[in-house]
Amino acid sequence: MSDLPEGARTPAEFDAMYASTPPWDIGRPQPTFLGLGTSGQLQGRVLDVGCGTGEHALMAAGLGLDATGVDTSPTAIEAARAKARQRGLTVRFLEWDALQLDALGERFDTLLDSGLFHIFDDAARARYVESLEAVTLPGSRYFMLCFSDRQPAGYGPRRVTEAEIRASFNAGWRIDSIVPATMDVTIDPRGVQAWFCTFTRV
Repeated sequence: MSDLPEGARTPAEFDAMYASTPPWDIGRPQPTFLGLGTSGQLQGRVLDVGCGTGEHALMAAGLGLDATGVDTSPTAIEAARAKARQRGLTVRFLEWDALQLDALGERFDTLLDSGLFHIFDDAARARYVESLEAVTLPGSRYFMLCFSDRQPAGYGPRRVTEAEIRASFNAGWRIDSIVPATMDVTIDPRGVQAWFCTFTRV
């Protein structure tokens, strides 16, 4: 991670970070998302947006769900496919732009976002929410874990305030909860301060 907003990175730059292990690639589901799985909140068709090397889509598939993961990084997608083969799980992993989910031509019941929302600048953030709307129906749920403004200045992407989250989802969505959480990373055993958010499409 750097002091610059992650949104400034190009897809090629993100892909290059997978030449080694990027800070967010912890090799297991984030604890907050694991809790969703164990509590039965993942349902129906699941889309992991910005899936990286696939841990959350793989978790959903392990629960017997129809799971798809999308990411712009070909290196990450290939690693995710390799994990699926190694674990004997059926997951569809696609190299895809999260701002163009409408081109999938599909609808999903559950959407997962671990560390993607916070990379976007204001304009791209609005496009991203529109993109999410294109692949959901009333009742679809979106679970999001993002960097929080409670995280002290230093490394990492742009910090997100609760007010910014509420403004982004103030139409077309019911905000079920926005709660403080911790996002696990490889470079700090304490993790980083995050928001864990639950939304329902209306």
